[in-house]
Amino acid sequence: MLTSETSRLVDVRSAPQDLDQRSLFERNWAEHQLVFGLVAGLRSVVEETGLVLADCLARGGKIMLCGNGGSAADCQHIAAELTGRFLNDRAPLAALALTTDTSALTCIANDYEFADVFARQVRALGRPGDCLVGISTSGNSKNIVMAASAAIDLGIGTIALTGQGGVLSHLCDHTVAVPSGVTARVQEAHIFIGHTWCGLIEQSLASRGVLSQ
Repeated sequence: MLTSETSRLVDVRSAPQDLDQRSLFERNWAEHQLVFGLVAGLRSVVEETGLVLADCLARGGKIMLCGNGGSAADCQHIAAELTGRFLNDRAPLAALALTTDTSALTCIANDYEFADVFARQVRALGRPGDCLVGISTSGNSKNIVMAASAAIDLGIGTIALTGQGGVLSHLCDHTVAVPSGVTARVQEAHIFIGHTWCGLIEQSLASRGVLSQ
């Protein structure tokens, strides 16, 4: 049990660290609010791309997603919301994160190069009528650009989810570009957009009567 004197010493010693943490928290919160204020201006393109994804699934296509690092985690998160459930109990939806097969990723990276890890999977698994979502905070990740190029060659629809654009924004059929150069804030917006897509997909497919339990 802490005595009052010990408690006082703990408080004093921890104060500078607490102040630093609070300062970082406040700075991050301010940046987050600023970016999300700008994200509100993306409503039309987010809704449009959500319906593109819903159309893909309604026609019997599948959604493939690729990204690196935190964006790879977002790919897996979004795919899981679709193959599992998001808001409603319903039939599983065809979504595949190309970031999860470690044997394929390491084989391709070792035998070819890391830039090919997603493009070769797209060429192997993708079919016309599918849709590829490429997530890159810079919009310039070489392996995402190459995956998008492979998808285009195969007649697969492409959506770029980026920060301030980059090469992907000029390459893909649709681009949702979060207007920030801060990677963490862009990623926070990306998962918000991903969740919005999942909700729009469920809503759109349910309204068409193509979702079953």
